[in-house]
This record gives sequence, structure tokens and C-alpha cells, in this order.
Amino acid sequence: MPTSIPATLIPGDGVGPKSSMPRWPHSMRWERPLNGTAGRGPRRREVGAGPLPAATLQSIRRTHLALKGPLETPSGGGYRSSNVRLREEFKLYANLRPARTLVPGGRFDNVDLLVVRENLEGLYIGHEMYVQIDDDPHAVAMATGVNTRAGSRRLLEYAFAHAIATGRKKVTIVHKANIMKALTGIFLETAQQLYDEKYKAVSRWRL
Repeated sequence: MPTSIPATLIPGDGVGPKSSMPRWPHSMRWERPLNGTAGRGPRRREVGAGPLPAATLQSIRRTHLALKGPLETPSGGGYRSSNVRLREEFKLYANLRPARTLVPGGRFDNVDLLVVRENLEGLYIGHEMYVQIDDDPHAVAMATGVNTRAGSRRLLEYAFAHAIATGRKKVTIVHKANIMKALTGIFLETAQQLYDEKYKAVSRWRL
């Protein structure tokens, strides 16, 4: 008999349970810890309060494999995003978003892109505050973004290595260094340095 493969199932909220319904071989052995809005329901005392209980994190650490549906994040208040917490907990710094033409003949044809997006730094660190003016406690809203040389290099290394491994011919650095000269300037600067130091001489594609 084949060995069963343990995995953690996080169905999510809303359409999540339907969209993440596992259709995998019977060799998968799913752990289903309580999470999402169910983690804030009547059973929350059994697993710890919140949409991302410790039992869910422990299950992922144990199985080393998770299938996750969309988790609800309240707008303008409430608890912090469970998606961001998962990224931070397991150092999921690179968000991969492929975009390919599936049906030819549309407005945009022959599309084959892979976006590698920073998942932990920038504004995702969640340093926010309000400043009161007179009797308005929310008169000014402020958010601090943080990018580091190490974090930028980590993401860029992944993007360059993936481009080489998949035979892509160009890496495009998307930034806003013309306006946010320090915050995204460090990302652009690190990309140029890394390309010159490590990839310019050994690759046929350009930055």
C-alpha cells in the first residue's frame, strides 16, 4: 500500500471551503484544525481565540504541507490579516503570480509573465498609527514601510534564479524609486548590484 502523505487543510472563509475542496489521491491524509471565522465561533475556546489558532500553526509545522483557501480579513479594523501572519510565521517572502494566455484571440495574446512579489517587507510590516488633531482622533493616518538590503536581496535572488531555471530572457524590476527614493530605492539599487555582481556575466538576458 502507498504511504499516506500528511497535509494541513485550511478551507478558509466564504467561497473558501468549496474552492479548496481537496480532490487529491486517497494517499493524502488531511489534518483539519479549526481556523478562519470558525476559530472565532462557539468552539474557539477549544483551540484558542482568533482565526489562526496555535493548533493550525502546529499542524503545518508537523505536516510541512498546507492547502489554504481564502481567509477573511476585516477592513478598517478588527484582527490582523491571517494571511500575513502565515507568511511571517513561515518566512514566505516570495509571492508567485503567474499570468498566461489560456484562450487565444483575446485583447492580450501570447502573455507569459511571472510576477515575484515581496510578501513580508514594505508596508506589509503593518506599522500604522493615527494622529489626533483637536477632537478628531483619526485626523491623520500614517503607515511606515520598511525594506532592508537583506530582504531585497533574498527576493531578488529568488527571481533571478527562477528566471534562469525556467529559461526566461528578461527580469523587470518594478519599483517607485522616483517618488519613494529610499523605501523602494534600496530595492532598485540592490537589484542593479546583484545583477552586475552575479548574473550579468553568466546570463544571456538583461535586467
